[in-house]
Amino acid sequence: MDSVGLIQMTSGADPELNLAYITQEVIRCKALGAKWVVCPENALIFGAKSDYHRYAEKIGEGVIQTQLSELAREQRIWIVIGSMPIQTSKGVTTTTLVIDDFGAIVTHYDKLHMFDVDVADAQKHYRESDIFTAGDKVVTAETPFGRLGLSICYDVRFPNLYSELRKQGAQVMIVPAAFTAVTGEAHWEALLRCRAIETQSWVVAVGQGGIHPCLRETWGHSMVIDPWGRIVTQLGQQAESVVVELDITSCESIRKNMPIAQHTRFTNQF
Repeated sequence: MDSVGLIQMTSGADPELNLAYITQEVIRCKALGAKWVVCPENALIFGAKSDYHRYAEKIGEGVIQTQLSELAREQRIWIVIGSMPIQTSKGVTTTTLVIDDFGAIVTHYDKLHMFDVDVADAQKHYRESDIFTAGDKVVTAETPFGRLGLSICYDVRFPNLYSELRKQGAQVMIVPAAFTAVTGEAHWEALLRCRAIETQSWVVAVGQGGIHPCLRETWGHSMVIDPWGRIVTQLGQQAESVVVELDITSCESIRKNMPIAQHTRFTNQF
């Protein structure tokens, strides 16, 4: 079994401060036996549109990605950055990076679903599409600890994405997030457990938590859920980390005993 570190954060708009916290927690998780770590959505920059666009880098280039690669290589650990702003020819995307233990970006995923909703909190209106350009690809990552299905935050409300990730062989669904406190309290756990049960996959969900410098409040409650839908571990709302063992073989045994992928009668499932 391989251990994963969940790094829950309360990020702000300064990437240097966020990177310093990630570095500290990566080193701590590695000392506790983690072979890989996952950070939340907007791990490096959490602020206004101007902040995301100011610090956006081209994929595989820039100071932030260079430092992350050096950290992964020095610690000999895989790092999944839940998202950071990436500059593309079509605009700025909010993008997951999967960095191996040699410091190479092995794949990346641009968030598909933009959070354009109204919420009964202090901010009231969220229009993510005013900041980022949506992606157009479903992405998995082959790693020494299983095939990862990549998603970001609001994606978790769209089960067909996870069906496609399962179809592509994903065994561990990654859900980095910055759920609002209001929507998180209502739906976070229920959505994550559903995605685990219906795809018979592990779910590693890592959130932003607490009150940020921009005064937004996020839900936190990062958790690991097994393929049977059981919560293995769950954090609170403050910034903290935890290391958890995943038994990927349990995923395959559950799928064998209850072969819902073979039983489905809908072509867009699995």
